[in-house]
Amino acid sequence: MEMGSLAGRTALVTGGASGIGRATAMEFARRGADLVICDLDEGGLASAAETIRSLGRDVFTQRVDVADPAEMERFAATVHGRVEAVDILMNNAGVAIGGPFGATSLQDWDWILGINLKGVIHGCHYFVPKMVQRGRGGHVVNVSSAAGYSASSLLAAYNATKFAVLGLTEALWDELSPEGISVTAICPGIIDTPITRNARLVGEMDKPEAREEMVTGYRRRGYTPERVAANIIRAMQRDRVVAPISPEAWAMYYTKRWAPWAMRWLSRRMSRARIGASEKS
Repeated sequence: MEMGSLAGRTALVTGGASGIGRATAMEFARRGADLVICDLDEGGLASAAETIRSLGRDVFTQRVDVADPAEMERFAATVHGRVEAVDILMNNAGVAIGGPFGATSLQDWDWILGINLKGVIHGCHYFVPKMVQRGRGGHVVNVSSAAGYSASSLLAAYNATKFAVLGLTEALWDELSPEGISVTAICPGIIDTPITRNARLVGEMDKPEAREEMVTGYRRRGYTPERVAANIIRAMQRDRVVAPISPEAWAMYYTKRWAPWAMRWLSRRMSRARIGASEKS
């Protein structure tokens, strides 16, 4: 898709009230697109909408739980009452769980699978068919993670959902390419977003000190959602299927591809170091 000007296009972003979703929605708006954004954070939605309108673009917002298929169905019906089909679908809404599989409850699994995986499935299920029927192409952007190809014992549930999103995206690329619809999996590395502050921590990770260390580390890394948004635009322009974002995400991508044994060794060392730090705190 030509990203220089998105005038006359409509972009839909889930989880658009903050973080990567909000920053990318703003970038779409600056390039001339009208926006549809949803989130559970109504205050954040209102703030994002105000900024988008200040850029001279139209925006429609709705509080939606992407894990709820009935809510997503109603949301899609409302959106398709406004436009025939969206031009860009960005399934961005996501949450995180920090901790090992053994400490992750079934309720935790239901929560993270509902948002991170089913949220993407629901977005594609309710919006992609209209894109296909319209016959004018478009772009589907699914936000996975560098954790979608590099696993850690302390990110078991998060890894599972992000690996699944990456696999689904590659399958959708195969299916939708003949329809003229591009599909990209965005795989950010260590990005300073609210996800670290809102993550559920379980097992040995469930300590205030562990959360503070994580939040501080991501903040010090200094890779902002705005930088991610700029790279998302480039990935879409270049029609990438898998797009690592940030140097560490690229390093993990190539290490996993060419030296998977080294990736496993590094992940194990990092997990053990994290467990040791938690036990001392």
